[in-house]
Amino acid sequence: MGFERLVEEYRGGVLENVHMGLVCGMDENGRIVHAVGDERHMTFLRSAAKPFQAIPVIKNGIDEKFKLSPKEAALFAASHRGEKYHIEALESVLQKTGLKEEDILCCPTYPLNEAPRAACYWDHLEKRKLYHNCSGKHSGFLALSKELGYDLETYWSIEHPAQQLSLEAMAEMADYPKEDIRIGVDGCGFPVYAMPLQNIARAYLKLACPDLIANADTRAAVTKIAGYMNAHPEIIASHDFICTALLTDPNIVAKGGAKGVYGFGLKKERMSFALKVLDGSELVWPIIAASILEQIGYDNRDTIDRLYALAPKEIKNDNHIVVGERKTVFRL
Repeated sequence: MGFERLVEEYRGGVLENVHMGLVCGMDENGRIVHAVGDERHMTFLRSAAKPFQAIPVIKNGIDEKFKLSPKEAALFAASHRGEKYHIEALESVLQKTGLKEEDILCCPTYPLNEAPRAACYWDHLEKRKLYHNCSGKHSGFLALSKELGYDLETYWSIEHPAQQLSLEAMAEMADYPKEDIRIGVDGCGFPVYAMPLQNIARAYLKLACPDLIANADTRAAVTKIAGYMNAHPEIIASHDFICTALLTDPNIVAKGGAKGVYGFGLKKERMSFALKVLDGSELVWPIIAASILEQIGYDNRDTIDRLYALAPKEIKNDNHIVVGERKTVFRL
């Protein structure tokens, strides 16, 4: 399978856990300049595809037609955690686009973040579709379908014309044939794409460097999407998450997906990275990303420190006593 050791965790000096995975780094010419493991491994993007799935939404002017704020438009690429500011922005999107919460496919649920989830319990609030972390993406596709006169009831089906526009955008960004993209079904009911990890890196390279995109309309849409993500990093996940830590840096555009897949692009350096943690762990994303940035000599130490704050090298127990260490062991 071509996976290599990325992170090791020690307790009392004894190796307790190993996170295997893959890393692929690409330069602006599309050359693989860093490879840990097999960069050809077929990998589902899961929610790491959201910035690319949003392309037809923005390309068809949904943000401008309905006078959405940058914060509201950023939701189309988000995996939000159900904070109050997320829900207020989502409600505004629905109000401006004339859509209803019940139009969204996602099952009603509670927010992912602990504080808003607890508030729902204490206030005896019911589950809502808007609390689902993919509701922003779904709202975008509903608005797109409404604008283009497509059926709203099946907007989530891969056969739906809006989904075909999304698939074409993904193929264009990844430089991977549309017919070769493997299609699955994501947790929220949307189509989910699989392709070689190196093509995920290619897509993130173009997200960071849209001048590499040949089609002018796609290039303009991608420029706006990346801008929305950097302008409102807290919308893409929430505070204390890797996406916010990276997107706070205006030089980086980044997004993760379930089961350990993550992608980010560096604008000034004109390069990108895609990674996959085999066991699906998201806990080690920050330390892996921090190590990548350190190994390439990235000059923004604040960004690296924010990442290490999310996944400290020291492992502490419930009494806040250091009992072990976590370290990256891969070399680019």
